Amino acid sequence: MYLHALATAVPPLALTQPQCWDKLNLSSAKGRLHKRSRLLLHGILHGSNGIRTRHFADPDIDRIFDRDADALHAHFRAQAPRLAARAVADALATAGIGREQLDALLVCTCTGYLCPGLTSYVAEELGLRNDAFLQDLVGLGCGAAIPTLRAASHLLAAHPSATVACVAVEICSAAFYLDDDPGVLISACLFSDGAAATVWRAWPGPTGLRAFAFDTHHQPADRDKLRFEQRDGKLRNLLDRSVPALAAGAVERLWNRRGERPVGRVIAHPGGRDVLDALAPVVAPHTLAASADVLERYGNMSSPTVLFALQHAMAEPAPTGPEDDYWLVSFGAGFSAHSCRLGRA
Repeated sequence: MYLHALATAVPPLALTQPQCWDKLNLSSAKGRLHKRSRLLLHGILHGSNGIRTRHFADPDIDRIFDRDADALHAHFRAQAPRLAARAVADALATAGIGREQLDALLVCTCTGYLCPGLTSYVAEELGLRNDAFLQDLVGLGCGAAIPTLRAASHLLAAHPSATVACVAVEICSAAFYLDDDPGVLISACLFSDGAAATVWRAWPGPTGLRAFAFDTHHQPADRDKLRFEQRDGKLRNLLDRSVPALAAGAVERLWNRRGERPVGRVIAHPGGRDVLDALAPVVAPHTLAASADVLERYGNMSSPTVLFALQHAMAEPAPTGPEDDYWLVSFGAGFSAHSCRLGRA
């Protein structure tokens, strides 16, 4: 399948990491933390952790840790469709495709649950045809964007005349939780809100890029190292200190299965500075500059982040050879990792 457009969207509120600390100081949640936890938060948000700014969909972000489960769910329900629809609308406009031409919409998210799914709300926001196919993918965590593209490729194989949009959207602020667990504290310093949409057809488009060679690696034994659990009805992120090494090991397995076709650039999900440091030797001599830049400018937006990095790379001169592909890789809950190629031949 061929990429016809890629667009991203973030909420207007952008805060530097020190400003995030200032906001936290306004929250009553700070008083519930041990002193060592407050020191850890201050050290991360005022230190060099690879993140300069993050975007949040809630203008009262200083109150996010004081909200109950119902309020967080309402936050997700209000903001996720709006942000996702904005990304899809921009992608369709970039491709010169009318909304009435969209035959299928696939949405992945892990930071909120809706029934009917998020696709119903996004389709309504966009004014899609009533017979457009809607498919929701949930529970895949930060790695979800690439499996969503894989599902789109099967849809297009079955219906080659279709136009398909995929959107990865996360309102991570709807899943913020705060207690004295170090992994929970680090999560609060990493994640942010964003959406990325792609438009696909079975014939070449303006980008000249074709997606193929999808691959996946699962490690269920490590499931509890990175996943959501529920506490008092809220999503609470479990983040083990072994995650950078787990990510590097899973990515290495996919990298070793990539085949002999040349890779021009590696585009990885930037889970965090330590994750990128662990991945670097796996894919050397390729750099992870696009991923690091996105992490610095936006933080970890979960599933959309790898597509932000792809957009960043596509704005630069393309790989010189006709077979010098982009190799995309994402990873997250499961523990799982996913890859694919985007090539011009």
